Amino acid sequence: MAYFDAASAAPLHPVARQALLASLDEGWADPARLYREGRRARLLLDAAREAMAECVGCRPDELVFTPSGTRAVHSGVAGALAGRRRVGSHLIVSAVEHSSVLHAAEAHEAGGGSVTQVGVDRAGAVDPAAYAAVLREDTALACLQSANHEVGTEQPVSRVAEACRAAGVPLLVDAAQSLGWGRVEGDWSLLTGSAHKWGGPAGVGLLAVRKGVRFAPQGPGDERESGRAPGFENLPAIVAAAASLRAVRAEAAAEAARLRELTERIRSRVPELVPDVEVVGDPSRRLPGIVTFSCLYVDGETLLHELDRAGFSVSSGSSCTSSTLTPSHVLKAMGVLSEGNVRVSLPPGTAAEDVERFLEVLPGTVAAVREKLGAPAATETVRAAGPDLVVDALGRRCPIPVIELAKVIGDVPVGGTVRVLSDDEAARLDIPAWCEMRGQEYVGEEKADKGSAYLVRRVS
Repeated sequence: MAYFDAASAAPLHPVARQALLASLDEGWADPARLYREGRRARLLLDAAREAMAECVGCRPDELVFTPSGTRAVHSGVAGALAGRRRVGSHLIVSAVEHSSVLHAAEAHEAGGGSVTQVGVDRAGAVDPAAYAAVLREDTALACLQSANHEVGTEQPVSRVAEACRAAGVPLLVDAAQSLGWGRVEGDWSLLTGSAHKWGGPAGVGLLAVRKGVRFAPQGPGDERESGRAPGFENLPAIVAAAASLRAVRAEAAAEAARLRELTERIRSRVPELVPDVEVVGDPSRRLPGIVTFSCLYVDGETLLHELDRAGFSVSSGSSCTSSTLTPSHVLKAMGVLSEGNVRVSLPPGTAAEDVERFLEVLPGTVAAVREKLGAPAATETVRAAGPDLVVDALGRRCPIPVIELAKVIGDVPVGGTVRVLSDDEAARLDIPAWCEMRGQEYVGEEKADKGSAYLVRRVS
């Protein structure tokens, strides 16, 4: 079985396993106590903090450990907003932030604060000028990820940090995906991370708050972790997290070069092997191990199940793999094809042979899924007056509306139109994406009695 979902959780690094087992024997006591066992535990905690701070690029007393990366984000956002409440309650986030950041923004807005969401280009990157343009006198905090977890695009953190610093606004960076590869450059103010993203154990996050940043921890007070992460520290997991981060950093340069070669092979070969595929994310400013592509006329959930049966663990941002039936907020913000979406995220140590086998299996797997969906029943096609067609795909989920559009576009003359009726949220992304890929004109969306009508004009 080839595990290609390291962006969700990287396999436990051997160094992390060794450190975890060793610290279970040595680090079980309360590090706040003065007796021998407590002092031994304190030494382990201090050493882990120093090692982690060195990797992050901050002082040890600026870094605290949290029960998860999500908790680090929530604590960081809430504490920074509370610390600057006299300035105002305006929060800035990008449209492609991790859900933990967006959920924190929703909670802030529900509590009376204001939120500005900065859009991205089709590669998933923000424009630093867009961040600078929305900074206000009442802006309390700005947030920007170091790299995107779904498509791998690296963000211009340094330039955004410059704009924020000039405006006197702290910048919180979610560095969960990138910390294993190196420090986050730029004059950031707060930073968060999550150990299971770099091969450490789950249940360990980190929050770094630079000296001079106004920060007011929220919730009941606690004497541990500077009052910013209450509760007894999971010392064995913290020690393992620090040890694994140092280990992966030592291997990062060589492994990054190797994984870039493998992901570039996937990026270049998939469009050659599989027709009607859109590879998404920035082609060069990207994390080493992540490559994402979307396949027209494919049910994402079925494709993932078939790849799993073939021995490959991958993930997807397709709406078909979600109980909400809405596409990934990242793909939606980018305006790219969402149906049949596959994210391949290679963990360190991935064998080139596994990638080659994936490229051998993928074309037949996609073709088989497309064949199953090639003749969907109960989709009504009604010829309208003149050179126009109406495709009724109401009640049908992705990728059926696009499949039906593709089947009838040739039935209208050049200049004629096809009106697709759909109540699937994914159609709002996938029909325009299909038009761009197939050289047809997307005219726009109109309200319909049920759902929406998407108008497409045949160009060729």
